[in-house]
Amino acid sequence: MSTCSSVSRDFDEPVSGTAATARTWLVLEQPGPWGAKALTSSHLDPALGRALEAAAKDTGVRIALIRRPGRHADRRMPAARRVYAAHVVPGNVWLHSASTSDPGQLLDLDFAALGRGDHRTFDALLGGRPHDGDPLALVCTNGKRDRCCALLGRPLAAELATSGVEGVWEVTHLGGHRFSPTVLVLPYGYAYGRAEAHSLKEVLLSAREGRIVVEGCRGSSAWERPGQAAELAVRTRTGEYDAQALSVVRTAGAAPRWEVTVAHTDGRRWQVDVAQGASLPPRSESCGASVLGSPARMDVVAVREVRPATARAWPADRQARLRPAPARPARTHRVNH
Repeated sequence: MSTCSSVSRDFDEPVSGTAATARTWLVLEQPGPWGAKALTSSHLDPALGRALEAAAKDTGVRIALIRRPGRHADRRMPAARRVYAAHVVPGNVWLHSASTSDPGQLLDLDFAALGRGDHRTFDALLGGRPHDGDPLALVCTNGKRDRCCALLGRPLAAELATSGVEGVWEVTHLGGHRFSPTVLVLPYGYAYGRAEAHSLKEVLLSAREGRIVVEGCRGSSAWERPGQAAELAVRTRTGEYDAQALSVVRTAGAAPRWEVTVAHTDGRRWQVDVAQGASLPPRSESCGASVLGSPARMDVVAVREVRPATARAWPADRQARLRPAPARPARTHRVNH
C-alpha cells in the first residue's frame, strides 16, 4: 500500500528546510486520544485549547500536547501533568520543566515574553526549573492528522522507550507527515525526518553533548525555512556541529529566491543563496489529501564565505593590534562513534 511517506521516500524528496517554525515550544502532557487539531479535540477542555491557541498567536510560541509512549494512551489522567518550555534560538537556548494539576494555569503565562526567550513567568507560575535530564525526543504519532504518523511514529516511540532511552514522548503535530517518522529534539529545536531508532539514538547522544547531527535533519525551528536550509548547508560545508555556533542573522528576498546570511560565533559569515523549487512529479502531500501537489523544497544554490574588508580603513596602530597571532598547530576533533 502506497502512503505519502513511502512516495516521498521513493522520490528521495529532500528533508532540509522543512521543519515547523517556532522560537519557543510549550508542550503539555495530555493522555488519551487526539483529534486532527489536538488542542481542541482531545481530553483537554476545548475552550482552554482555543484560548491557548489565541494566547500564543504571533508570539513565536508553538503549543503541542505530549503523552507517554505505549499502547494504553487512554489511561486515567495523572494528578500532575508535565509541562516543558524550550527556547531554541542560539545564544539563549534553555529547556525548563514543571508540573501542574490545572492546565488552565498556562493561560496566565506571558506568551510574548516566552517567545522572546524569557522564562520568568513560566518559572514563577508553574514552579519551573531547568531540565536536568537527557534531551527530549518528541515523536509525532497523531494518526488523526495523518496515518503515517501513527503507523511509523508510534512504533518508533515505543522502541526507543523500551530500549531505555530517556525523554521520549509522543507529540501531536510537527508538520511534514510525508517525512514520517518525524521527531523534534529539545532543547536545541532541530527536527528530523524518516527517523530510525539507531540514528535517533546518535542524534540524542550528540544533543546531550551540545552537537547537531546533520544527516536526516529537517532544520532548526528557530529559523524560517530558507534559513533552515542555509544553516544546514553551512554546517555541511564547514563541518561545524556545535549546536549554538551558527545563527541566521539576515534573510533578504522573497519566494522563490532568498539570500540568507549565516553567522558563526567566531565572527565568520556566509551568504547562502536559497531557491524555492517544486518537488516533481506531483504526489500526495499527506495521506488525507484528495488532490496531488508539488511540495515546495528549499534548494541551496550557492554558499560563499564573506570576509570583512574594513581593516584597511582603520588607523595603522589599530590594524597592528588586530593582526592575527602566529598560527598554532591544528587540534584534532574527536568524534565519538
